[in-house]
Amino acid sequence: MTDPYRKDYAFLAEDNRAVTHDEEMFSGALSFCRRRYARDLAGADLAVIGVPCDTATTGRPGCRLGPRGIRAASANLAWSHCWPSPFDPFERLAVVDWGDISFDLGNPAGVPAQIEAAVTHVLNQGAAALCLGGDHFLTYPILKAHAAKHGRGISLIQFDAHCDTAEDGAGQINHGTMFYHAAQDGTLDAKRSIQVGIRTTYTDTSDFVIHDANSVHEQGIDAAVARIREVVGDNCCYITFDIDCLDPAYAPGTGTPVCGGLSTWQAKEIIRRLDGIDLIGMDVVEVSPPFDHAEITSLAGATIALELICLMARLRG
Repeated sequence: MTDPYRKDYAFLAEDNRAVTHDEEMFSGALSFCRRRYARDLAGADLAVIGVPCDTATTGRPGCRLGPRGIRAASANLAWSHCWPSPFDPFERLAVVDWGDISFDLGNPAGVPAQIEAAVTHVLNQGAAALCLGGDHFLTYPILKAHAAKHGRGISLIQFDAHCDTAEDGAGQINHGTMFYHAAQDGTLDAKRSIQVGIRTTYTDTSDFVIHDANSVHEQGIDAAVARIREVVGDNCCYITFDIDCLDPAYAPGTGTPVCGGLSTWQAKEIIRRLDGIDLIGMDVVEVSPPFDHAEITSLAGATIALELICLMARLRG
């Protein structure tokens, strides 16, 4: 049987592990940070995967265009390695842009399985995954793929304005309920998972630990990092970054913006100080270019994604 995911696209560099190089920001192919665009992951440490789906959105739509927006904005970051990192992460990690997962949009109920299958395929080739959304529901099938590889009971480090733990029926596709299901079915260990930046009311948080936005503002970066380390410990963990964790001043282009959120600087600093965690995968979701202005949100999403790559480069380098 022909492998539907084994298809090579244009190459932007001669090998996977290529240093950052200068290129005009306004031109070129829309790969993430000018990485080689390929489906063959031989020799790759990390695959950037677009998940252009927003059928689970309950507010403003448009984050199906998020992967393209993030890739385009990343051209502003690709000319030099990520400041203030002392190294170029692409010299330590072989990173490729795998392209986007394809869906049968006429069969929305089948989309979660298609996401899980695609990410499973990438993980089985030996690469880690950085997924670009798309709405936040996509994290659930991605987590299932990681649990199949690394074991159930994963710790989640969730940057978000919302807990996404509302209870609903089995099989529902809703970006406000998926972590309820992930905790219920054992994919996640809720008591060893933490949600950072929360600033909406939930009656049931499914045992997830919450370090809300006010705590970040009032107690500072070090306290947030210490709390994350305390909760997660040495358990393998997955980082999911909903762009609405940021205040709308820093990320207006998202479906459910909430005032009082983190600044881009606060989020970047927390991620930078997570050295030592057992990071197995990550995503950036809910960037909605139709509601963006001057690429502010797309650039924030690309910047957070690059910070996550730097973190993985430090952990694995």
